[in-house]
Amino acid sequence: MQDQVMQLAQMLQDARYPVFFGGAGVSTESGIPDFRSTDGLYHQRWRDPPETVLSHQYFMKRTDTFYDFYREKMIFPDVKPSGAHTALAQLERMGKMRAIITQNIDGLHQMAGSTQVLELHGSIHRNRCMKCRAAYDLTWLMGTTGVPRCTCGGLVKPEVVLYGEPLDDKVTARAIREIQKADLLIVGGTSLSVYPAAGYVRLCAGDLVLINKTPTAYDEYAQLVVRERIGVFLTQVVAHMQA
Repeated sequence: MQDQVMQLAQMLQDARYPVFFGGAGVSTESGIPDFRSTDGLYHQRWRDPPETVLSHQYFMKRTDTFYDFYREKMIFPDVKPSGAHTALAQLERMGKMRAIITQNIDGLHQMAGSTQVLELHGSIHRNRCMKCRAAYDLTWLMGTTGVPRCTCGGLVKPEVVLYGEPLDDKVTARAIREIQKADLLIVGGTSLSVYPAAGYVRLCAGDLVLINKTPTAYDEYAQLVVRERIGVFLTQVVAHMQA
């Protein structure tokens, strides 16, 4: 692993515009389950499959059941940033990370100190009334029971992208611009199987680094493929750069 640590450290030192693209594996090391692994949500038994519950149609028709699932399985208020979150924030402070594009909704990148974060699938920390558009934070939502209602009586919805909903055009457009500008794109903690987000990787004309415990469809295009735990690996990369 040390040779790969040194290789990525040098690539980061040489890069003019490094960008990170991350998935659920970045946050599993914080204790948040992913969807598709052996222990992920998709392999747990529910009366309705998670991909059904987490859909726009289900949210509108069975809002009470949606919120039962959402509060129990999607909100982890006590988790802390993983080694990967912390290392990426350190790289930003060192001027060696221009943007973080994440498929996660947990807000842990910001908690770790990163400021240039693009959340493709939204965030559990933002909630909005569907009637008057009033905004509510996670603390407010956690203080509610049943179906949360705005002071105007409107239904409050998490600002997360559910199945059947489009990605935010502005966030998507900026993410694409960042990837196109990148001369080094580090992809970590994702199998690159969720589209359209995974397809954005193809837009990078610079060097590609993949850090994931299992193979991806993009491995053959990468200049460096790492099969280590992303938090451990990136922490060592940063330590090597600071030495």
